[in-house]
Amino acid sequence: MIRNIWTIARRDFRSYFTSPVAYIVIAGFMVVMGWMFSYILRDFSLRMMQYTQMNMGKGVSITDGIIRPLYGNMNVVFLFLVPFITMRLFAEERKQNTIELLLTSPISLAQLVLGKFLSAWLLILVMIALTLTYPIVLLVSGNPDPGTVAGSILGTLLLTSCYIAVGVLFSSLTENQIVAGALTFATSLFFWLVSWAAGSAGGVAGDVLNHLSLISHFNNFSQGLITSADVLYYLSFIFVGLFLTHRVLDSYRWR
Repeated sequence: MIRNIWTIARRDFRSYFTSPVAYIVIAGFMVVMGWMFSYILRDFSLRMMQYTQMNMGKGVSITDGIIRPLYGNMNVVFLFLVPFITMRLFAEERKQNTIELLLTSPISLAQLVLGKFLSAWLLILVMIALTLTYPIVLLVSGNPDPGTVAGSILGTLLLTSCYIAVGVLFSSLTENQIVAGALTFATSLFFWLVSWAAGSAGGVAGDVLNHLSLISHFNNFSQGLITSADVLYYLSFIFVGLFLTHRVLDSYRWR
């Protein structure tokens, strides 16, 4: 089972680099994150100078002034980039009529779905790994909370995995990659912003909306708090997305 999943994941992961997709996405991601890191770092330095000049104490910590806004912004960037990564996973197979070969191959639908998901997840992992230089520089030159750094990285990986699960689902629903990407972005954005309505809803409805929000569960990670409730929410979100993808493909196979 694991061998089949890895075979599919490796094939699709390599296919990203046989087209401009991976290079464009990674390059764009690094440029944006590099600019954000330099801007946040410069803003933090200016604020610290002002605190020093006005004798206002130690000021904002590196954790609050750099780490949290850095990974908060990274999650927003992934909100835009993940649809480009996932939109081709099944949509291209359907467009090229190779989906029938996959569905009739000696692998289960679960293995196929997990393999596709893993290929996109590996690309995201590479992108996050390329940004590890930022926290490493801060850890060497400053004193950010290691727990917050680790929690922010883990939370970003889990949150982005939810985007991927949504993307895999919509890619299985259509052969049009643009439509798949647009639906992925719109749905991910909805689950990102749904907490905004929680305050006005109030009561049980507000609690439900706040619980459904992807970003509200990231807040604890950004503070270095890794709770089972937040991890379980993200894993459940991913499971539901992949389960629905499995059902879509199963119905397609019997048409």
